[in-house]
Amino acid sequence: MKRYLFLLLIIPALLIQMADAAAQQLTRYVNPLIGAGGHGHVFVGASVPFGAVQVGPSNIFKGWDWCSGYHYSDSIIIGFPQTHLSGTGGCDLGDVLIMPFTGEIKTDKGTQEHHRTGYSSLFSHSTEQVRPGYYNVVLDDYKIRVELTATERVGFHQYHYPDDHKEAHIIIDLKEGTGDRSTDARLQLLNDTTIVGYRFSSGWAKNQQLFFAVILSRPVSSFNLYRNDTLLNGSSARDKNLKGVLTFQHNPGVVKLKVGISPVNEENALANIRTEIPHWNFNAIVRQADDKWNKELSKIGIETPDTAYKKIFYTALYHTMIDPALFNDANNDYRGTDKKVYRKAPFKNYTIFSLWDTYRALHPLYTIIQQEKVDDIINSMLAVYQQQGKLPIWHLAGCETNLMPGVSATQVVAEAWLKGFRGFDTRLAYEAVKHSILSQDQYRGLGYLKSLHYVPYEVTRESVARTMEYGISDGSIALMAKQLGQNADDDLFTQRSKYYRILFDPKTNFFRGKDSTGAWNPRLDPWKSSRPWINDYCEGNVWEYTWLAPQDVEGVIGLLGGDQQFSARLDSFFNTPLPPDPDAPPDIAGLVGMYAHGNEPGHHNIYLYPYVGQQWKTAEKARYILTALYKDATDGISGNEDCGQMSAWYIFSSLGFYPVFPANGAYVIGSPLFDKVVVHLSKGKKFIITAVNNQPANKYIQKVKLNGKPYHKTYILHQDIVRGGNLEFVMGSKPNKNFGSLKENRPKSVY
Repeated sequence: MKRYLFLLLIIPALLIQMADAAAQQLTRYVNPLIGAGGHGHVFVGASVPFGAVQVGPSNIFKGWDWCSGYHYSDSIIIGFPQTHLSGTGGCDLGDVLIMPFTGEIKTDKGTQEHHRTGYSSLFSHSTEQVRPGYYNVVLDDYKIRVELTATERVGFHQYHYPDDHKEAHIIIDLKEGTGDRSTDARLQLLNDTTIVGYRFSSGWAKNQQLFFAVILSRPVSSFNLYRNDTLLNGSSARDKNLKGVLTFQHNPGVVKLKVGISPVNEENALANIRTEIPHWNFNAIVRQADDKWNKELSKIGIETPDTAYKKIFYTALYHTMIDPALFNDANNDYRGTDKKVYRKAPFKNYTIFSLWDTYRALHPLYTIIQQEKVDDIINSMLAVYQQQGKLPIWHLAGCETNLMPGVSATQVVAEAWLKGFRGFDTRLAYEAVKHSILSQDQYRGLGYLKSLHYVPYEVTRESVARTMEYGISDGSIALMAKQLGQNADDDLFTQRSKYYRILFDPKTNFFRGKDSTGAWNPRLDPWKSSRPWINDYCEGNVWEYTWLAPQDVEGVIGLLGGDQQFSARLDSFFNTPLPPDPDAPPDIAGLVGMYAHGNEPGHHNIYLYPYVGQQWKTAEKARYILTALYKDATDGISGNEDCGQMSAWYIFSSLGFYPVFPANGAYVIGSPLFDKVVVHLSKGKKFIITAVNNQPANKYIQKVKLNGKPYHKTYILHQDIVRGGNLEFVMGSKPNKNFGSLKENRPKSVY
């Protein structure tokens, strides 16, 4: 009897432990190769959440689809750099390329056609393993098995050399990068197991400075330095084409390398290694990285019988946590945009801000599931403001690239403050958003907003995109000004947020470019996806830019003639196929009619129907995009991942809502994909979303309850989510056209 009672007590406890363990093993659902083919451009390799290091394979650079350094279609590896971009449309990084090889010494990577002339190697996906925090591949030419893992600032390499009695080598090639060029580099052998150096480079980001240190588990028998293929004397050298070759006298078996990086100096790179990996237990670091990823992935738990959905979801969540990346040392030292060193900063400094993309969904997602990081991200942006005189535009490796239209950091800073984050200086934040939009008259037409109230197309390309993006910034700042009691600023920025209306042409019903005299740009062809009118827009066509005023949706409704005309125009936008254009850029992808989901400016477009009382149309389009344009495949992302924005769209939309205008603190309801979702918030709170009668055919919302009470609005507020609670959707196969039809239940631009 006692044994029976003991089993009754212990079995439930064991079942709970097993369930908890299974819940924590979410990395098994992550497939980092999703988006490694097609035009996804995602990073493939080993990293930890938001880590400075992304150590992984690079191929011979062949253009746009190799922006991350690696593309799934390739078969040649040139080495394993410590940094990579993820999902961008621009190429850079690929710093400190390290490659093991055997046989004769080679100092060049070779070519795609004749890779054997260099140290590159063929590889096969059949021997490739990749999961969060771990990468493994066999270099076929040398029969060397390479394993990689990482901490925040250290890449950990483990090379298994074959027992073939060939000389074993490792090359550190500082000339190589992903689409950039080395401008200066240094290597020095401190002792037979320690090498330090730096790589300065210029590419998309100018004047990059990265310092590093390498510690080996086995001593080298020789260390030779080369300028290209010219042997240099000594154990230390500087040159922009610098390479170092390490040689082992006897077959080394397993060689491990700890590669620390630093934006500050070589000493800090060594200190980062001592702090983060003080031992040689490679497998322990693999487990540690896996634990870090599981901790972050477990912030959202989903229930669905579809395993493919789980893989797509958790891979998307994984992709939202590669960038922004830390740009500091373990002691919090970092190098600013002004190239000055800031010691022991009171915040964690970040870089890689793809803000024109990520202000739309990625940063709003952080305000829910990465609340502990939001203040550090905002402080990083405010530091950039103090160092360069404006908030970051597209910040990369501590440099300003000034890429993409808009000053989108203003939205991110304002949104964070409006949602209650106070771990940064409010006075400085308000100064930064105002100064960045009002006092940069020479920056891409901003000054013309004061005189003409729009950016003329002959002054700068993408004039319509810039005018409309500046309006979103102004609308965000207006909300912040209102909450701060700055009434004059509220009036000013509210007025400025509506300047975009000047570019609406009632004869064509499109927003189009004007010159400084007020004359329309005659180059307008709504039926092409590119050439030459595309110059007035950015990564979208004239149809997509009909809707780029989330700060004033009501204004767009009025310009188009009212609710019925607005809805009909949306219908034609999604239902009219885009005519073929052989000159269309390859990133015009994921087409639904005229809508290109593979590009960001239209990411909110399907969520506009509820503004005119037709939520059910949003539901059917959300379900279609979620299930047709995201796949568990190497080409499973319809466009560039763009540092997590494509995935953040998926995360929000699969939960059942999306931030159309992030600063206003509301999320417009779409169609939940999963049976149940538990969002784990700060301080132990939970927000639980359930979808009753959820089936593939049941994509339409019949009714909603919030915390057990009937809920008739077609949006939910940020405060309702972060305080915790329960949101219940009842789903059906036919539209409930009454849901959200009344004006008082529709979303608004300003609450």
